[in-house]
Amino acid sequence: MSNNIVLLAGSPRAGANSDKLAEAFKNGAEAAGKHFKLFRVADMKIGSCIGCQSCLKNKGACFKKDDMQEIIEAIRVADAVVFASPIYFFAISAQLKLAIDRTYALLKEDIKVKRCALLLTCADHKNDEAEAGAVLSYQKMVSYKKWENAGIVVVTEVNDKNDIIGRPELEDAYNLGRRI
Repeated sequence: MSNNIVLLAGSPRAGANSDKLAEAFKNGAEAAGKHFKLFRVADMKIGSCIGCQSCLKNKGACFKKDDMQEIIEAIRVADAVVFASPIYFFAISAQLKLAIDRTYALLKEDIKVKRCALLLTCADHKNDEAEAGAVLSYQKMVSYKKWENAGIVVVTEVNDKNDIIGRPELEDAYNLGRRI
């Protein structure tokens, strides 16, 4: 069980469906007494990784002085990391991808994170598999980092800002937050 959770929310639309899904997860985690840190990465200044590997030579510190260092510090003390994103063109949002790529800085560190989860929303219909690319990318990352996948919640057929309200997947996210 994880007691210290970092959630990276990747929606560029504040308060939209994936934010509501992340909020349900957060509510579940907090109801279970877990410490929770939420980062809305779309609202942060995060530059792209250029593969220079300076972070690996400088104890995780990138030469770019942006908001990613705050996220790196939070992940260092976390037991679990959760990713929340809308699906854009069959993948996670670009904003979340920037942050995930920059976690490369932690590659050679022995961090506490052992578990993770994925929360996705998409406008496509169930069984269209619009989320398949995002899920596969997540699964590959989890395997590479040797983390345990605590769960994946996908909500389909949500496009407008409040389409997710009343959907049973909100309870799934809440329960995932309680048990992660």
